[in-house]
Amino acid sequence: MTIGNNAERELQSLIERVERLEEEKAKIAEDIKQVYAEAKITGFDTKAMKRVVAERKLDIEKRKERRAIFDLYAEKVNLYGDAEGLV
Repeated sequence: MTIGNNAERELQSLIERVERLEEEKAKIAEDIKQVYAEAKITGFDTKAMKRVVAERKLDIEKRKERRAIFDLYAEKVNLYGDAEGLV
């Protein structure tokens, strides 16, 4: 397959842009890692923080639905040991 000079330059430009963005993404990932390390040192539970961050990405209605299902299941299996008997 052959491509013209303009297409070649465009391809080169696009590839370079992707490479720059990949570098930025790696730097951001490292920054996020450092924030979690700082949180851990401060005494925060980083697993819980990551779960909160993931949940906040979801639409509020989807979050409510997931929480309701979780609560229902937890109740049915007496997950927290506070029910006198299964319903």
